[in-house]
Amino acid sequence: MSEENAFFRPVKDSCARNPVTCSPDDPLIAAVGIMRERNISSLIVVEGGTPIGIFTDRDLRNKVVAAGICPDQMKVRDVMNAPLATIGEEELLYQALYRMSRRKIHRLGVLDAAGRLSGIVTDTDIIRLQAHSPHQLVLDIEKAAHLDDLKVLHARIQALVTHLSGTGIPIRDLVRLIAHLNDQIVLRLIGLLRAEWFDDIAEDSFAFLVLGSEGRGEQTLATDQDNAIVYADNLSPAQIKRVEEFSVALIDGLIAIGVPACKGGIMAKNAEWRRSVSEWKKQIGRWMATPTPENILACSTFIDLRTVFGAPLFEDELKHQIYTLSDSNNLFLLRMVEGGLRFTPPLGWFGKIKAESSGEHSGELEIKKAGIFAITDGIKALAVQGKMLGGSTLQRLEALRAAGVIREIDAAALDEGFRFLVLMRLRGQLQDIAEGREPDNYIRLDRLNVMEKGRLKIALTSVEKFQEFLRHHFGLHLVRN
Repeated sequence: MSEENAFFRPVKDSCARNPVTCSPDDPLIAAVGIMRERNISSLIVVEGGTPIGIFTDRDLRNKVVAAGICPDQMKVRDVMNAPLATIGEEELLYQALYRMSRRKIHRLGVLDAAGRLSGIVTDTDIIRLQAHSPHQLVLDIEKAAHLDDLKVLHARIQALVTHLSGTGIPIRDLVRLIAHLNDQIVLRLIGLLRAEWFDDIAEDSFAFLVLGSEGRGEQTLATDQDNAIVYADNLSPAQIKRVEEFSVALIDGLIAIGVPACKGGIMAKNAEWRRSVSEWKKQIGRWMATPTPENILACSTFIDLRTVFGAPLFEDELKHQIYTLSDSNNLFLLRMVEGGLRFTPPLGWFGKIKAESSGEHSGELEIKKAGIFAITDGIKALAVQGKMLGGSTLQRLEALRAAGVIREIDAAALDEGFRFLVLMRLRGQLQDIAEGREPDNYIRLDRLNVMEKGRLKIALTSVEKFQEFLRHHFGLHLVRN
């Protein structure tokens, strides 16, 4: 396995199992004796079967020896660090490294699916596997001091993705990495702006939201920015003015870094995408009460909201409003699903894939319109109905499968089809970049081998079946056009 692939392995593959533990009431000298005997540098502190903290040799040096305290009467709880920083064993190694660097720690307790302690992982364990990793890019982003630094680092994301794409990393992990790195760019830019000009804006008074594919964590390399600002209802006019100035500086900064502006203007610097909580609730109500194509597009983009910076409670309030209005009037969801059904997979007689027949994209397939959009929007409508908007399209699909909304066999086919379509989209964009073109959503069918064409046909067929399911689920098969 390559170094790059190792970095995308789950934590459970690299953590030390059966970590040595102690009780918070154990004598400190006894705990130190265990560490010396086992030749280890830390003990996880467990109370009542639950891991509650960690005691390290650094704690001994800094809190006891350096302070000149006699350890004879001390307990482990007197010097341990609590609570214990943890990570799930199915999460990826790069996520573990990021969590450690953010908290300035060197170890994480590893928990199994039931929340039980199953191991311990250290930054040394991971770095030993990975000499050249995306983790270094995250660290460089966190150290960026100027806008020009972030511009260079944003370009490095594209270069890193280009490099990693040839290493066999699963597409879901690669897309998650792109979203993670883009979030870090935004957070660092916000940090620079607040430190220099906007430290007077309270962090809990507003939230910067990303929307659409960015909100779902599904960006590839040809995605422009979709975002919004929500702020507290009780801000004064002067405070609202400062939020406006911050929004303009932030979006202009993102554009300067190299993040394309939204062609439709869905950006926080524009007044219609910057509102108070109550104003956003009213706007959601207007969109859903009058489901014109323009309102459906705007609301569908907004529904994918995710907080990158600021108070998360605003996101919760707005999602609750979406659920409430959807329950009271399902016309919006019906119209939204109808709109998605217009993007039918381009399959002809005997399942032959139909490419563009003329123009600059002759022989090519617009992969987003061919299948990706139909899946993301259909899953989104079902997620609104089921009150499970959190996460990516695949996470929503899994939640819908677990809730019995979609049959397991159908969910599996849709999962596989969606992953392949996104893979084709990203690969096409990387080919565009390699050939000096702006990346878009078209793929050339003549570049696919027989197996890839077969997988593409299966993926598009799964989209057809999913759209038929949506027609029946929402009763649209009973409605005459």
